[in-house]
Amino acid sequence: MRRRTLLFSLVAATGLSACSPSDEAAPKPATSSSAPTGDIMASNESSSLEPQNVTRYEFPAGSAPAAAFPVGRRDFTFARGTDRPLPTRVWYPAAGVAPASPAPTDNAAPAAGKFPLILFSHGLTSVPEDFAALLSRWAQAGFVVAGAAYPHTKYEAPAFDENDVINQPADAVAVIDQLLAQNGDPLRAVIDDTRIAAAGHSGGAITTIGLFSAQRDTRLKAGLAIAGTDFLSTPFTGPTSAMLFVHGTDDDTVKYEAGRTVYEAVPWSRAMLTIEGGGHVIEDSSFEAIARTTTEFWRWSLYGDNNARNRLPAAAAVGGVGRLDQEL
Repeated sequence: MRRRTLLFSLVAATGLSACSPSDEAAPKPATSSSAPTGDIMASNESSSLEPQNVTRYEFPAGSAPAAAFPVGRRDFTFARGTDRPLPTRVWYPAAGVAPASPAPTDNAAPAAGKFPLILFSHGLTSVPEDFAALLSRWAQAGFVVAGAAYPHTKYEAPAFDENDVINQPADAVAVIDQLLAQNGDPLRAVIDDTRIAAAGHSGGAITTIGLFSAQRDTRLKAGLAIAGTDFLSTPFTGPTSAMLFVHGTDDDTVKYEAGRTVYEAVPWSRAMLTIEGGGHVIEDSSFEAIARTTTEFWRWSLYGDNNARNRLPAAAAVGGVGRLDQEL
C-alpha cells in the first residue's frame, strides 16, 4: 500500500435516482486506554477472522433527500495532542440549486436541515482530496463528509510510517469529537450526531475496521471498507451496525481473499461489491458502480431509506463490472 492511491476526477450528473449519482448528546465511543501493538499490515494476504452469522441492523425507517445539493467545502485545523496534526477537509450539502456537477464551492453556506456525518480515512501516501470525486458525490446526496490527513501515512509525510495506521482509529475519533464540538458553527448545526458512519480506502479501510473492532466507536451506525482487511486480527464488536465492502478481484496489495474473509466475519448486516478484474485503486471503469452503490448504502443505513436498499443491485450492476453479495 505504499503507492499513492488516486481517484479519477470524474464529473457526476446531478440526478440522484438509482440510475444517476448522486455534542454533547452523542454517546462516547468505547476505546482502549492504550494504543494497540503489532504488525498492522499482517493481514494483507489473508485474514484469520472466523465467519459469523448475521444479526440484522435496523434503523428507523425514513427517506433520503430526493434532490441533489450543491457541495460546499471547508478546511479545519484539528489535532490530537501536540504531535498529531489532523488537518481536515469537509464536503457538505450547501444551500442553493445544485449545478450540473458536484464541484465544491469553498465556504458555501450549508443547506437547511440535518445530515448524517461520514468520517473518511485515506490510504497510505494519499490525502482526502484524492477521493474528492467520490466524497463530493456523497455530499451531493445529503451527507457531511470529513476527511483528515493522517500525520505519518499521508502523501509526502515528513516521517512516513505505515505501521502508524495502528494509531489512526484514535485520530478518527478525535476528528469526529472536534467537529461535533464546533458549537455555534453553521456547519456543526446541520450535522445529525445520531447518524455517524466511517469509511476508508486501503490503510484507511483498515483504520475503519479498527473503529468497529479493536477501538470500537459505539456512535458509528455504518461502515465502508474499500480494499481493506482486518485490524490486528481483532473480531468485530459492539452494537449492531451495517457494513459494506468494495474489493477488486485482482488487487495485488490487499488480496481479495483477505477482504472477503473480513466481510464474512462481520456479525451484522453486510454487503460486498466485488469489482471483477479490479485492482487496488478505484479506476474510471468502476467508479460509477462504486459511487452509486456506496451512495445507496448510505441512504439506507443512515436515513433508513428502504427504497435505497432495493436499488443496490441495479447500482452495483452499472457498467457490468461489479457483483453484489448482500445480507442486509
